Amino acid sequence: MKRALILALALLATPALAVDPEDRLADPAQEARAREISRDLRCLVCAGQTVDDSSAPVARALRKMVRERIAAGDSDAEVLEAVAARYGEYALLKPRFDSKNLALWLGPFFVLGLGGLGAFHFIRNARAPVDAPALSEAEREALAKLDD
Repeated sequence: MKRALILALALLATPALAVDPEDRLADPAQEARAREISRDLRCLVCAGQTVDDSSAPVARALRKMVRERIAAGDSDAEVLEAVAARYGEYALLKPRFDSKNLALWLGPFFVLGLGGLGAFHFIRNARAPVDAPALSEAEREALAKLDD
């Protein structure tokens, strides 16, 4: 019974083979390239998975498109460009560094810098001595009466 439970858990823990055998390329080098490119593409339906891991119909269409482009002789960059042109920049798991994505790439550093400046000013102002105004004669007399 324990062995059956362990086997069942092991089968559930392994990722499903999403690539259909009939979709594979005959050339092992081209198939390896297709798998590598598919790991760099996001499934448009299941946002957290790569195209290589997903079994959604859209992911299958993307895998098929990648294999067709590779079989046609496209380079890896050309395949990624074709996918981005057809499905948008969101399909790329790692967005490109260009003017459209500048805020995406530099935004975290900008926010971190603003937070650092804010912390610096807060700490500097917290340590600065506070200049108290001088007491008037009436205030000094009132203070002296309290001490008595």
